[in-house]
Amino acid sequence: MFIGRQQELDTLNKLYHSGKFEFAVIYGRRRVGKTALISEFSKEKDTIFFTGVETNAKQNLDNFSRCIMEYDTGMAVGLSFASFQAALEYVFELAKTKRLVLVLDEYPYIARASKSLASTLQLLIDKNKDSSKLFLILCGSSMSYMEDHVLAYKAPLYGRRTAQLKINPFDFFEACRYFTRFSDIDKAFAYGVVGGTPQYLMQMDDSLSIEENIKNTYLNPASAMFEEPNNLLKQEVREPAIYNAVVTAIAMGCSKMNEISNKIDEDTSVCATYMKNLTALGIVKKESPYGEKSSRKTIYSIEDNMFRFWYRFVPENASIISRGAANLAYKRIAPELSAYMGGVFEEICRQYLWRLLLDGKCAVDFCDLGRWWGTNPKTRTQEEIDIMGTDRDSALFAECKWTNEKVDLSVLETLVERSNLFHYKQKHFYLFAKTDFTKGCMDKAAEMGNVTLVAYSDMLK
Repeated sequence: MFIGRQQELDTLNKLYHSGKFEFAVIYGRRRVGKTALISEFSKEKDTIFFTGVETNAKQNLDNFSRCIMEYDTGMAVGLSFASFQAALEYVFELAKTKRLVLVLDEYPYIARASKSLASTLQLLIDKNKDSSKLFLILCGSSMSYMEDHVLAYKAPLYGRRTAQLKINPFDFFEACRYFTRFSDIDKAFAYGVVGGTPQYLMQMDDSLSIEENIKNTYLNPASAMFEEPNNLLKQEVREPAIYNAVVTAIAMGCSKMNEISNKIDEDTSVCATYMKNLTALGIVKKESPYGEKSSRKTIYSIEDNMFRFWYRFVPENASIISRGAANLAYKRIAPELSAYMGGVFEEICRQYLWRLLLDGKCAVDFCDLGRWWGTNPKTRTQEEIDIMGTDRDSALFAECKWTNEKVDLSVLETLVERSNLFHYKQKHFYLFAKTDFTKGCMDKAAEMGNVTLVAYSDMLK
């Protein structure tokens, strides 16, 4: 069953119905659902769907020829084109009189083996774009290759595409559609454990408890998830061992560049390259205090929940996991899950605020959201605000509490006090609670008039 991606489908269908030559580049990390998206889009459309493999040019050309032959049954059986140029010219000819979709999936595999492919495509696009009804889709999982060799200014295909879609993991609210039997609380835990990548969401069985799901995936040495971070890094980067060391350092609490470089014993300049690539992959997140651009305060954290959960709990328990002691490993993990979920809940709250903004229901028309931290000049103490967003004259300040206790008045008072470090004409406060709010907090919020109290259950309505 295909779930979500309505905006991407609408974009592709709009391009399809233009009736003229279109060239879309679709890229994103592995397991994120690119091929499923294209398959859903191309249903009941005339499509030649070719998936490249990591082999030589001849093998890919033979496979491509077979795909064309399966589409055009009038071709001689067993025919193989002499070159990719000949094969592509044939497809462009087919698309002169009717709408035809040509998908080159895993394009980096094809292009690496056939060095002239990009230039050939450039030539044929320039020659046929004004007369062709072809809808060309290039899709790839190698983020660096797609960005450097397809989308970049110096790439042969630069300026030829009519659209590009970077496919990201689902947000929490989209991910929830995978789980019809989980409780609302378990939906949050599931998202915290595997994130929004469709392939990982499908590993979760919503007929079981979160505990059983964790045991069956991360605490089971035979499961696909047990080795997934290492396997993904091996596919995406050239030096997976160093990248693994970087992510491990961040998971252990190193958040600043110098701390990370010292931990892995690499120069800061070298480490910066690794961090840039991990950020591009959506594994690591780079942050500065909201509204500030000072590199001195920049910190790094693990953005992808699957990586964050794995690096937080699996390596330190690897020895007992490998011996099949899933129950013992979970017993060690369980007391820390609530604290782990604090950061996940903040992420869910940010996504909720973005949805409010896009629906025109947010109290502040912010341009961006972020976390703020810094020194209070009066008390000389470190302060932090979970979520902050601003427009020209207004600001929102939010606090997120993933705790079984009701959020009380002191949380609101602290947030208001911290907001006084900033000078905006209008301020609005959001409090997010896992459960509910005390009467004192609700009364004060009503009295102030610029406070929105949001219980987690309300976010899912």
